[in-house]
Amino acid sequence: MSGRPSPHAAPLPEPSTIPENGWHCGHFFYRFRREAMAAPLTPECVTQFCAALSPPDDVAPERIASYWISGHEADFGLIVMDPDPAKVDAIHQSLIAPPLGQFIEGVWSFVSISEVSEYVPTIERFRDRLISEGADPESDELKAKVAAYERRLPMMNEQRLRPEFPDWPAACFYPMNKSRVPGANWFTEPFSHRNKMMAEHAQSGIAFAGKVSQLITVGVGLDDWEWMVTLWARNPDYLKDIVYKMRFDIASAKYAEFGPFYVGYRAGADEILDHCKVR
Repeated sequence: MSGRPSPHAAPLPEPSTIPENGWHCGHFFYRFRREAMAAPLTPECVTQFCAALSPPDDVAPERIASYWISGHEADFGLIVMDPDPAKVDAIHQSLIAPPLGQFIEGVWSFVSISEVSEYVPTIERFRDRLISEGADPESDELKAKVAAYERRLPMMNEQRLRPEFPDWPAACFYPMNKSRVPGANWFTEPFSHRNKMMAEHAQSGIAFAGKVSQLITVGVGLDDWEWMVTLWARNPDYLKDIVYKMRFDIASAKYAEFGPFYVGYRAGADEILDHCKVR
């Protein structure tokens, strides 16, 4: 093979760091290095911290949210999204730059990109699923459900690719893989079976509409885990409830592997500094 494209092939896109569809997403978790602090943070460091979490409009990423983190693993965490990976990483670099950087240590991060999953039903697949569940193909009820789904789908896909972050008080973040062990290898199952399992999984989540908002970003080829799950909730009870309920779905019970969980509570820079008692 020569490695040269066929003269009849469609033209290749220009090289770019900007995804064709989704946005870059960074999850960052930190601790304050209190063992390196002989005194509270200086005013200069406080100013740097606040500026890093609220950058000027001309360099600010499209989305950024900060949280103080419960437990000893981390003190605070961020989720950042933008088409430009440099804008995402710039937030991290602003935090670890001198002089503040000597007092902050990154404890975990995840790099991913937003996507519309292959398991999101097309309009045709949505209609076929309703029929397989017993709906009359010629009924007005079926036509109304399909029409309503067709109206919602663009908005739902926009939220998957370029999500608005809800200003809710609680959130949890965790990575996950699909299992490859003998007898439970997700990637050897036919698409029809995987699609059916994911439809069941989605139905479990629908029960929490208005209580929990979810974002799934893909880390395949980018980080150690395959996906990153972000759950925002109106109350931490809902985080517990939705994760417990969904673990009974076969897609999770048999095929899911989970990484570390971080739970956080929405907070701005000043609230994080005060909560962590470092100024």
